[in-house]
Amino acid sequence: MDSKEYKGVLVFVEQVDGEIARVSYELLGEAKKLATTLNTEVTAAVLGDHLEDVVNKLVDHGADKVIVLEDPALEIYMTEPYTQAMAEVVNEYTPEIVLYGATAIGRDLAPRVAARTHTGLTADCTRLEVQEKTNNLLMTRPAFGGNVMATILCPHHRPQMATVRPGVMQQAEKATNPDCQIVKYTVSNLENHKNVEILEVIKKENERVDIMDVDVLVSGGRGMGSVDNFKMLEELADVLGGTVSASRAAVDAGWEEKDRQVGQTGKTVRPNLYIASGISGAIQHVAGMEESDIIIAINKDETAPIFDVADFGVIGDATKLIPMLTKKIKTKREEKD
Repeated sequence: MDSKEYKGVLVFVEQVDGEIARVSYELLGEAKKLATTLNTEVTAAVLGDHLEDVVNKLVDHGADKVIVLEDPALEIYMTEPYTQAMAEVVNEYTPEIVLYGATAIGRDLAPRVAARTHTGLTADCTRLEVQEKTNNLLMTRPAFGGNVMATILCPHHRPQMATVRPGVMQQAEKATNPDCQIVKYTVSNLENHKNVEILEVIKKENERVDIMDVDVLVSGGRGMGSVDNFKMLEELADVLGGTVSASRAAVDAGWEEKDRQVGQTGKTVRPNLYIASGISGAIQHVAGMEESDIIIAINKDETAPIFDVADFGVIGDATKLIPMLTKKIKTKREEKD
């Protein structure tokens, strides 16, 4: 490490069209925990243009300081202007820890900022904690296809940087900080760092919601037997006002899309209700859904590990029980109507 004094936890706040990414709120919550242990403060860095509403939201989620970098060159995310701007923020404020969401933007930006600030980066973390005595950041992430968890340290360089998988951390509680300091920061000639020209942004409507944003998930695994049987999961999900997700085995079999996968190599979810249908409960899958409020497991194998984390377990063939459950719920609702 050089002679600079590195202090504080800095969160890169991802925003698109004034909407803050959910993972940024999760990072603010985690940053607060780390900052408490280190007896330091949390700083949010937000880049873009016309950011007044975004800044107000960050103040309402407990940031101690908000660094605001507004520039027309940052209105739409582009790699080079954002990298130059973020690298200058890091060099100026010398935080001890810098966190990004492991999103398309975060995964593009973080390694470039790490390279320009001459430090390391641990990608796709699922757990962060401070090591006693050394105050090094212990950054834990899946390795070898999710079969093991690796804990990585960066003891000789600062800042310590990590991208964090969305959905694995608790969101920051809404708590306005009246003492929050708003810092307007500028970087000169950002326009000169643009090496592409965006002529038009075309947004594709996604018919299916993100599985990380729903309250009810009906998830299927290898035990569902076929892609056709996933239709019964969709029927149950429709009745419950939720959506369908899947285990890695079901995705590998081609029964569901990759963006529907729950687990260490998929997405981490926290719905109010998670119904695991024909899922054995391998540790890689459980790591992605064990924080769900209520877990219902349906499996023919009474020794399946999924029952160890389930609040309610049903031993039986999911392909027979799911249609019965759907019919029962429909009947009950018709009686009420």
